[in-house]
Amino acid sequence: MERMTPRTVTLHGHELSYLDSGTGPVVLFIHGILGSHRNWAHLIDRIDDNHRVIVPDLFGHGESAKPVGDYSLGAHAATMRDLLDRLGIERVTLVGHSLGGGIAMEFYYLFPERVERLVLVASGGLGREVNPVLRSATLPGAEWLLPLIASGWVRARAETAGRVMSRAGWKPGSDIAAIWQGFTSLGDGESRRAFLATTRAVIDPGGQSVSAHDYLPDAVPIPTLVVWGSRDRMIPAWHAISAQQSIPACRVELFHGAGHFPHLDEPDRFAKLLRDFIATTRREKPPSASGA
Repeated sequence: MERMTPRTVTLHGHELSYLDSGTGPVVLFIHGILGSHRNWAHLIDRIDDNHRVIVPDLFGHGESAKPVGDYSLGAHAATMRDLLDRLGIERVTLVGHSLGGGIAMEFYYLFPERVERLVLVASGGLGREVNPVLRSATLPGAEWLLPLIASGWVRARAETAGRVMSRAGWKPGSDIAAIWQGFTSLGDGESRRAFLATTRAVIDPGGQSVSAHDYLPDAVPIPTLVVWGSRDRMIPAWHAISAQQSIPACRVELFHGAGHFPHLDEPDRFAKLLRDFIATTRREKPPSASGA
């Protein structure tokens, strides 16, 4: 449960919201499309006893600003670099979920001297396949249809239906709860514009349009953990295996029965796995900034 008040920092004239807790080696968590720091907040008190945990809302998401501009992976990665610079942090373990995994890999490619380890959770950027719902956001006219789908009228009736089903014994899983929370954030025009810009930067009508296979094989090897839910309906779990083609010697952990948010389905297991991974791996010789 969230127990902290987000802080803000102004980057390039826009406010970025983030959580900052604990002391020690730094872990930077990056959420996915329609996500926010709330997707990770439950992990903070499982990690911050001996790690400093940084959990931002990406621009266009959560409590951060939603400016008109560049929402590409490179732009998000540069924002994460700017946040670390502002906080005086040199190197981090990067943990990225879904879109956040793509941002984490882009960050590593652009700024390898800043990364100690990579943890990719149901990550984008490892294959073409993605849920048709996200592909539909790239189709012409989506900007006109989305306000109707995300209207207060539709949301109110969906919430009423959910309450009725709950009284009948139905309990939404982690995927439904997290996706619904993200969907409800699309009630204002700025959030919808940012969502469409972010989605169209990495997805086209045929699927994911950005692939780590194009650039990670040439990157300096780094300790990498890939976590996936076996019942992921957003990005297929077999992309975890394809990650090994681009990231030599990466470790893959499959959470059987979990969906697209394995860190929400099994938070204790995920936290233990992350802590053990950090404790037992070390990057031998990070490159210098001049060699990046």
